[in-house]
Amino acid sequence: QVQLVESGGGLVQAGGSLRLSCAASGSIFSINDMGWYRQAPGMQRELVAGITRGGSTNHADSVKGRFTISRDNTKNTVYLQMNSLKPEDTAVYYCNAQVITSAQALRAMTSRSYWGQGTQVTVSS
Repeated sequence: QVQLVESGGGLVQAGGSLRLSCAASGSIFSINDMGWYRQAPGMQRELVAGITRGGSTNHADSVKGRFTISRDNTKNTVYLQMNSLKPEDTAVYYCNAQVITSAQALRAMTSRSYWGQGTQVTVSS
């Protein structure tokens, strides 16, 4: 089994910053793409930012220039630095990892998708 544990959420005023972390543990042989998603009340879950194992990133237009995704492959951890936060950034933030659980899975080029439990980010105006 694989577990993803998020931390770093909280309440912050508009214009402030937060740094989210997500650490993966368990039966991990390797991790391909990792990403952060968010879901506001009554809204669908949306991609905030993604990062490949090699470090290539993509960010949603709504967060470009304010949020930065990064990862530490030695720690199986992905981060989201959030600056200049806005009230519309308020949501539950989830991390996702595409995990390869064995050498056999690597040879088959198969990975499984795992999600964290979510961390609340609230930005007050």
